[in-house]
Amino acid sequence: MSTDKKIYLDHAAATYVDPRVLEVMSPYFSAAYANPSSFHAPGLEAKNAVTAARKKIAGILNCREPEILFTSGGTESDNLAVLGMPRAYQKNGRHVITSAIEHPSVLEPLRHLEKIGEITLTVLPVDKDGLVHVKDLVQVLRPDTILVSIMYANNEIGTLQPIADIGREILKWRKAHNTAFPFFHSDACQAAGACEMDVEKLHVDALTLNGSKIYGPKGVGVLYLRKGVNLAPLIFGGGQERGLRSGTENVPGIVGLARALEIAQAEKEKENARLIELRDRLIEGLLSIPKTILNGHATERLPGNVNISFLDVEGEAAVLYLDAQRIYVSTGSACASKSLEPSYVIVALGRSAEAAHCSLRFTLGRKTRAKDIEQVIKTMPAVIEKLRAMSAINSKL
Repeated sequence: MSTDKKIYLDHAAATYVDPRVLEVMSPYFSAAYANPSSFHAPGLEAKNAVTAARKKIAGILNCREPEILFTSGGTESDNLAVLGMPRAYQKNGRHVITSAIEHPSVLEPLRHLEKIGEITLTVLPVDKDGLVHVKDLVQVLRPDTILVSIMYANNEIGTLQPIADIGREILKWRKAHNTAFPFFHSDACQAAGACEMDVEKLHVDALTLNGSKIYGPKGVGVLYLRKGVNLAPLIFGGGQERGLRSGTENVPGIVGLARALEIAQAEKEKENARLIELRDRLIEGLLSIPKTILNGHATERLPGNVNISFLDVEGEAAVLYLDAQRIYVSTGSACASKSLEPSYVIVALGRSAEAAHCSLRFTLGRKTRAKDIEQVIKTMPAVIEKLRAMSAINSKL
């Protein structure tokens, strides 16, 4: 029997647009629709909206307004950072450091650069909880290291990385070696609204954000780029965004992203406390099912993220059975859901490929309530029991 209500627990993949965000976006679809680059009054109105949004985001991140670049989303912002910086500084070095659990929008472009010989790449391992150890990073820093890219919060397992500590060690390295390198980039798409976003406290030179994870619109993102740091552009054309990202600005998207980030940061403490309570209850309930494992750090994780491996169960089958119960979850990263390969993030924790295939990700959001969590806890044992009875899998850790 299905539940009376849809229970959406895939907020790490996408969130709905908050009505307060939609309200400020609305005028820029049909009323104030001009091109911000036009020199007439309607164009100036659109340009002023972009300028105001840039100012608002800069205030939240504690940076200068020109340091905010608008893009089409998190993937483009990540690509712009990890492709653009190494190419801009090829004469200064070719070594880049990242982690084994980065989002594909960081790992794939870096592997591409490595394949074509533009960089040498060091991929740091993580521990069993998905944490990058600062000492491990320091040990692989070299005189020719030009970029370090470590994500703030993992999209699959929710583990929070010690970004500020990493940033401080990079600053120490620069001072000790009298160099401006390496630059430090962090993908913070999942962290916005849950974590500290002050770039001065984080000691980052570049930071990626997008709208679709924080109850803002899809198709819009931000790359914070510290003054003095250069990029080789990926998109050429009209010279918008300081010539680093050409293309007519997505005015309603930009306005919506700024409002969404403003709301997320203002409500962060209260919402985090609420989600942590629900998250921990869900973890407790799901781990009461035999042969289950929590993936990611028990406490240093996003407030709304729960990733569990249900051994001897095919994750995709569990998603379909839960879908029939109107409970919507995922098997890991939605960006890689078309792949039949086991989650490289779960494997990086030291889990077997079988255990990775058995993982489910539950990500909570603003509309998630205690009764939803209790319904999931009530529903899961029968689903897992049925799937295990049908399964030929004998999972190992």
